[in-house]
Amino acid sequence: MDWLNLVVFPILRTLGLIFVLLTAAAYLTLYERRLIARFGVRVGPNRAGPMGLLQPAADGIKAIFKEEIIPNHVDKWVYLMGPMLALMPAIVIWAVVPIAKGVPVIADVNIGFLWLLAITGIEGYAIMLAGWSSNNNYSLLGALRSSAQMISYELPLSMFLVSILILAGSFSLVQLVETPRTWWEWLWLWAMFPLFFICILAETNRSPFDLPETENELVAGFQTEYGGLKFSLFMIAEYMNMITTSVIMATLFFGGYKLPFGFLGDIVWLGPIVLAVKVLILLFVFVWVRASIGRPRYDQLMSFSWKFLLPVSIAYMIITVLMTAFFK
Repeated sequence: MDWLNLVVFPILRTLGLIFVLLTAAAYLTLYERRLIARFGVRVGPNRAGPMGLLQPAADGIKAIFKEEIIPNHVDKWVYLMGPMLALMPAIVIWAVVPIAKGVPVIADVNIGFLWLLAITGIEGYAIMLAGWSSNNNYSLLGALRSSAQMISYELPLSMFLVSILILAGSFSLVQLVETPRTWWEWLWLWAMFPLFFICILAETNRSPFDLPETENELVAGFQTEYGGLKFSLFMIAEYMNMITTSVIMATLFFGGYKLPFGFLGDIVWLGPIVLAVKVLILLFVFVWVRASIGRPRYDQLMSFSWKFLLPVSIAYMIITVLMTAFFK
């Protein structure tokens, strides 16, 4: 029965993951719109279904039936590849994430950290290909902004991940969650979290760092020539990335599927619920930032990465090495 464990069950888990992620991304749009409305003392979507719960379905149906137009001046195959490539990292990165005790989504491999670093870089290619293949100045400028932004913020993000790896002592995300931490390790991790979260905002092109698609300067940036379902795929990818990065942050900084102090740690079915609650709280922070902070200038965005975040991340890594050598 090895073929069941090695082939059939992973395929079923993958299909289930895709369904859950697509549904969660759809309803995250409603979650964000209702929260943004509350921040602005408004109501938000409330017409499609009870309390607006069918709004994501209405948006999906609208996108499916919109006329699909492919401009004559685009590089057709690369143009069509962009939206599909944007979705892949948000799904594939889940393969190594643990959702309960002894239950990774797909597999517990000892290269979990390397997997995170490798897959997070693919998103930039999708946006760059979409902007370049559109053969449009606004799209190309948005893609160039995005590639420069992502490369810049991937450097401090990688340094922070290396620091977490040094503290964890293992490449496995399952081991990271299961291994007990001392009080100083938790405090040191939480001191890093605000800076790590800023890097995640820039990596996912979320407000206030959504400069690759600034409507007041670039119309819609790299998405200018996309409409209908293809445009929706980019939007779904953005919301999937929010969920995926929230799961990663919950796993790295807040114990993943575990409750504090190991409370009720032996109840396996409680793990996904605990993880989902932590993810919802982090998603609230994403929306809170969008509702509260305006966009910086692009030069300020880049300067902040190179002149502040990168030196701080390197210093943090060096101090982490010294603390680990002396206290562990």
